[in-house]
Amino acid sequence: MALHEIQNQALQLPISDRWRLVQSLLSSIQQETLALSLPKTVDSFGDYLDAEFEAISDRLADEFQTYVGATTPSRSDYAVSRARIYTDRSCSKPC
Repeated sequence: MALHEIQNQALQLPISDRWRLVQSLLSSIQQETLALSLPKTVDSFGDYLDAEFEAISDRLADEFQTYVGATTPSRSDYAVSRARIYTDRSCSKPC
């Protein structure tokens, strides 16, 4: 069966069945991709997960920057620190 025939059949399915098909295909692709991308030099699976997390975080940050823009100011350490939160209290010493 040719790809265009499969596509035409999939488009005839109810939307809920198409979503299940999409989820099934994505799961299959993820499993195959993960199996192919496992590095052979990683000492432990934990190191691999750390590297994957770092890569995903970088991609998410890049994607966020494309939507928000590079000129979005970040908060300073002072703005998000505990010291900043508690400066409004009337305590004379750290609470």
